[in-house]
Amino acid sequence: MLFDTTQNALEAAISGAAQRQQALAANLANANTPGYQRVDVDFHSSLAAALGSEDAGEALHSVKFNTTVDSAGATRADGSSLDVDAESAKLAANALEHQTAVQVAHARIGILKAAMGTGA
Repeated sequence: MLFDTTQNALEAAISGAAQRQQALAANLANANTPGYQRVDVDFHSSLAAALGSEDAGEALHSVKFNTTVDSAGATRADGSSLDVDAESAKLAANALEHQTAVQVAHARIGILKAAMGTGA
């Protein structure tokens, strides 16, 4: 097997962070939509469950990240549950997490290429 559990976990984390980025961006796009309820993707829990399973390698290939409606939090006068400042901070933090996972995965692939003699 060319890729190990760590590489598979990185790929799953990248996918989960990308899905969360889309959800957070949709929240910001709907900041002025009356009655809008924010959505989120808790990919960390799904990823942790997959990694904790007996066959983590297989679980990581089939892990699913669900978008959920987050009804917690204060509701504004227009019925929306969105705090633009908090959402922007979550978007920025998630982007950094995604970027970090991509960089680590890229470095690991570079190491594999160098070991195979195909260049980095």
